[in-house]
Amino acid sequence: MALPRTEVVPGLTDELARFRELVRSLDEGELRAPTRCAGWSVGDTAAHVAGTLADIIAGRLEGLGTPEVTQRAVDERRGRTGDELADELEQVTKVGSDILGSFDDDAWNGPGPAGVNGTLGYGVEALWYDAYLHGDDIRAAIGKPSVYGPGLRASVSHVADTLAMQEWPGQVPVGLDSRPEEMFAFVLAGTGRADPATIGLDETVNIYR
Repeated sequence: MALPRTEVVPGLTDELARFRELVRSLDEGELRAPTRCAGWSVGDTAAHVAGTLADIIAGRLEGLGTPEVTQRAVDERRGRTGDELADELEQVTKVGSDILGSFDDDAWNGPGPAGVNGTLGYGVEALWYDAYLHGDDIRAAIGKPSVYGPGLRASVSHVADTLAMQEWPGQVPVGLDSRPEEMFAFVLAGTGRADPATIGLDETVNIYR
């Protein structure tokens, strides 16, 4: 289900802009609100997205995505305001957009950097998925409705491709042209955020199992 470079590159940039706006709008109480990401507040979730991008831009790829490195990035930013987190996101997005613009299709379809699974395109699409889904984690925590934006396609693609890489034996129940409600339910189930039984699947569909 991998999406093409021409969709992912501008899609990621736009998603990060929406995420920045959301984070900048948060007050102190909202930043402290607990999320469905175990042990993380809204501020921690925003810090994770900012920290991941900052590590990538700085070339700190060793251990990226592991619990230890993920928590380190969150801990480094704990206590920052929404404006401070959004400012960092804006800075790293500018640098990242320049880097993304330099990739051609050969690079996109080639292997990712050392220590990163899958192709370069898979890795970049994962960043889009991450920003979209964590944006929804924040909205859910502060009582705002979910947004079925372009990032939903990236999220379905990422979860489906990750399941394929994990050799999951099941059948993905949605496609990129399915109804948004069905796609969203699949993404929540596929990331451990909702009971997979509600869409006729079992717990093995969780990509973080």
